[in-house]
Amino acid sequence: MLSMSNVSPSGLPMAASPLTVAVLEIDEYASGLGWDQPARLFALVDTAKLRVQEPGLAAQLGLDSSDSTTAALTPIEQEELPPGKALDEFLATIAWPDAVAGCAMTVERLMLPPSAESSVPEGLSDAQLTKWVAKHPDRQEVRMTVAVLRNGARESAVRLREKDSPTEVLTGAGLVPGLAEALAATFES
Repeated sequence: MLSMSNVSPSGLPMAASPLTVAVLEIDEYASGLGWDQPARLFALVDTAKLRVQEPGLAAQLGLDSSDSTTAALTPIEQEELPPGKALDEFLATIAWPDAVAGCAMTVERLMLPPSAESSVPEGLSDAQLTKWVAKHPDRQEVRMTVAVLRNGARESAVRLREKDSPTEVLTGAGLVPGLAEALAATFES
């Protein structure tokens, strides 16, 4: 988890990679929208290239070329995901143009601690398992923000609803491997 000792005045970890900065920026944006939100998909574009190739869009996004504190990657939220479509099915339909350096997604889920795994009943359908988890007394609501780059780099941020604070965000490349794999597959031709 982030502690105040390794956080810069801007609220981001010191010496954070551009991908980590993008993930935390998206996490902060999602946090401002509140909980119980739909999944959101973002294209990640190289900020310097965006300024050169799409100056109008860069200006619209507030990416002033004289601002040296601007992040290296700019997240651009995509259209809302189609309701009722499974996330993995939706991601399988995505193909990004070459100008997109990476992508990210925020999703909210219920999670159980590892200690609860042994109590999961056998043979439940996905729908039954979802209902069982929703009723479990140890469930935790989490928001996961996962990002991948074309070059294979990955980063994630996980925020618990019960500890909803910028200083209580866990980050790491391997926190949500399934979603990271699904996002990475959107760059495969």
